[in-house]
Amino acid sequence: MQGSTTDPTKTVLNYHQPVPTEAHAEEHHDFRVFGLIVFLIAEGMIFLGLFAAYLTFRLVAPEWPPQGTPKLELLLPGINTAILIGSSFVIHQADTDIKKNNVAGLRKWFAATAIMGAIFLAGQLYEYFHLEFGLKTNIFASTFYVLTGFHGLHVTFGLILILAVLWRSLKPNHYSSEKHFGVEAAEIYWHFVDVVWIILFFLLYIL
Repeated sequence: MQGSTTDPTKTVLNYHQPVPTEAHAEEHHDFRVFGLIVFLIAEGMIFLGLFAAYLTFRLVAPEWPPQGTPKLELLLPGINTAILIGSSFVIHQADTDIKKNNVAGLRKWFAATAIMGAIFLAGQLYEYFHLEFGLKTNIFASTFYVLTGFHGLHVTFGLILILAVLWRSLKPNHYSSEKHFGVEAAEIYWHFVDVVWIILFFLLYIL
């Protein structure tokens, strides 16, 4: 009886590493977008808690704002609101351009968004320096500074994100119609900041 032998030189090893494909890249991209959305939902819950606290204080207070609290001016916050809303349309144009492989358009619109975001923050700081009440004046003042300050922190982070994407766009072929997650992430985050501010503006300045 002859034993069955295998020639080592004819043995084929089928241990191949998977080759990345465009489908895998798109799936990875989708997971990143999903992760960003989950993060923004978590941030939204924090803001929701702050909104609930503010409304609770307002409902239980005998007078709101408390007596002696100077009235908030609407002109500067209104201009700031218009700037921030406008910046959402501007950053969307950047996303539209990069999907057409227009990197120059991406840079132009992201730079414009960064300038508008910086103007918003400068306007908020100007308002802080000219308000006639401080953080400890009363419960309205405290919640006002917490809400607007926490939002301002998010705007600052969004501005850093936009500048980072703008910087990375200077590298040849870094962003294209096929590879633009950074651009998309910055846009989604900026829209989130915009929506939160609209709610804040209504609660603090209009309601």
